[in-house]
Amino acid sequence: MSESPPAKVLPGDTTDAESTYKPLSIVTPEGERQVVEEVEQEKSTETTAEEAVHQDGLKLVLLVSASIIAVFLIALDQTIVGTAIPKITDEFHGLSDISWYAAAYFMTFGGTQTSAGKLYKYFDLKWTFLMAMLVFEVGSLICGVAQNSKTLIVGRAIAGLGGAGLSVGGNSIVALVVPPVKRPIVMGMIGMTYTISAVLGPILGGVFTDRVTWRWCFYINLPIGAAAALAVFIFFQLPESLKPPKIPLGQKLLHVDPVGIVLVMGAITCFILALQYGGDTHPWNSSVVIGLLVGCVLLIAAVVLWEMWLGDYAMMTPRLYTRFVWVPAAFQFFFLGSYLTLLYYLPIYFQSILGASPILSGVYNLPLMVPAAIFALAGGIVVAKTGRAGPVMFASALLATVAVGLLLTLDIGSSTGKWAGYQVFLGATMAFGIVHGVTIAQAHATPADIASVTSNVLFWQVVGGAFSTSAGQSAFLNQLLLTLPKTAPEVNPRLVVLTGASELHNVFTPDVLPGVLEAYMKGITAAFGVATAFSGVAFLFSLLLPMDKLPTHKTDEVPAAIA
Repeated sequence: MSESPPAKVLPGDTTDAESTYKPLSIVTPEGERQVVEEVEQEKSTETTAEEAVHQDGLKLVLLVSASIIAVFLIALDQTIVGTAIPKITDEFHGLSDISWYAAAYFMTFGGTQTSAGKLYKYFDLKWTFLMAMLVFEVGSLICGVAQNSKTLIVGRAIAGLGGAGLSVGGNSIVALVVPPVKRPIVMGMIGMTYTISAVLGPILGGVFTDRVTWRWCFYINLPIGAAAALAVFIFFQLPESLKPPKIPLGQKLLHVDPVGIVLVMGAITCFILALQYGGDTHPWNSSVVIGLLVGCVLLIAAVVLWEMWLGDYAMMTPRLYTRFVWVPAAFQFFFLGSYLTLLYYLPIYFQSILGASPILSGVYNLPLMVPAAIFALAGGIVVAKTGRAGPVMFASALLATVAVGLLLTLDIGSSTGKWAGYQVFLGATMAFGIVHGVTIAQAHATPADIASVTSNVLFWQVVGGAFSTSAGQSAFLNQLLLTLPKTAPEVNPRLVVLTGASELHNVFTPDVLPGVLEAYMKGITAAFGVATAFSGVAFLFSLLLPMDKLPTHKTDEVPAAIA
């Protein structure tokens, strides 16, 4: 029998010499099984490594608790200082640095969020987390012992650096030690913890300030953080297959992208300063405000060009920004931004309009806190049971936008049932889907990229908080200053601005107080309007979220960038 002519090799065909497959002469059933098993072993290497670090029992409880503590400290540090500021200014004899007590923390926290993800990718996760905790604790200690305003600001900035590392590290530890089927529930617990600690911040700040000293707002971080660090030090171990790549130290530091950090922090600073100055210390059309806004835009453009040029070395790696990262990141930017704005301005409503003390205003937040804690956990359970995070986030954003909008109807004479009922609706609807942008991003990432995608989503979440609270402050002050000449023409507007929200009823006489409160209410409503707008934009981004089931093992599916 004559031999068949050799097949013509077409462009794109793989020759025997080039083939990466095993020889085709293995045709027995046993041989076929051998080839299949070898190929499947290659495909499952990453999954096996990921499963090797999953924990159960006491270890799982302790490591999840450590991650939750990290989130607790971060959220607490963002809000606890608010009620302590009047006492701090009394001791340091000045009001000019008030805005920086929050801005310094948000600037370093947001500016280094994604670079923290790079640190976890190229350095050992366990030791990087412990170092981040040490930096956070040192910053807190500096704040606690500060003898002047400048030292306090430096401490806040250092704490923000450590907080960025704790945020990424805590979420990354959860993603590695918790099996995928249980992960949404744990993320719901983290969301519940964030909600509780963020709302408890003003209460604890008021208690410490009134009963002990404002310095305990920072000292409280030391023993709690030490307990979390101890649990991670003892119980967390990465398998060798998930250890960071062994590359020169200089190359690792290049991946951290220090130039990108400076550009991002510069853009955030310009934006915050522009909104703080505009309409208050400088007119909106002044060269200072316009220059800051132009500088912000130019720095953002520089960040984009720089990150594109760096490629995989960038802190915001372009290849990671698939639909499964940039859409959840945009959602978190606006949704968390709305939430944080409300956390700042609801207490102002209680203290200024209702005349509540710092402690009592925290108690008035309980109708928000309790349902938020319950529904954050409920949202995680729903995602775990259905395997779908997109629909939960869509429903949450839709209803929360309505809830935030209802706050626009609050007024000086609003009843307890009204402001309490609106908070219940708000807490339940917003907390239901507030954390699952990270869930979507992690579910579609390889184990090697989990820390990076986590840090990228959390970066935009924190920056959203910085932008929204600054926008809320600008709207509040501008509307306040615009209204005061009409409602209280005999009152010096600067005196109102420099008077603490809880002191309005003590400083102003009964004949001018109603006009001052009316102007204050207009300002608060403007801040609520900013929160409503942010929530509405988050809802629009929720329409772009993936609504299908989340993958339980990334390596079992087509890569997210292709799917």
